Amino acid sequence: MAENKQEAAVESRRNEKVGEVVSTRMQKTIVVAVEMRKAHPKYRRILRTTKKFYAHDEQQTAHVGDVVRIRETRPLSKLKRWQLEEIVRRSSLAQVEETAATV
Repeated sequence: MAENKQEAAVESRRNEKVGEVVSTRMQKTIVVAVEMRKAHPKYRRILRTTKKFYAHDEQQTAHVGDVVRIRETRPLSKLKRWQLEEIVRRSSLAQVEETAATV
């Protein structure tokens, strides 16, 4: 019985999404665009729709162009209901900016 409680604690029910960072202009906030693909009900053509989510980035580690995973959380502000979970893939543009800043 104790094992079931631990497994439930590790496996969260919170929703997760993967998308691309579109904006980092706000402090500790990133805007993530998530692309969803869905078949049209009548014509069966695949349609792409994008939706923007505001996510909390405490350390401000994400840059524009990065592919990130965000997790649902309690409301943090008027628009923020997501939190940065991890950076899946770094953008090559962000790496060029970091090397230019250190030189």
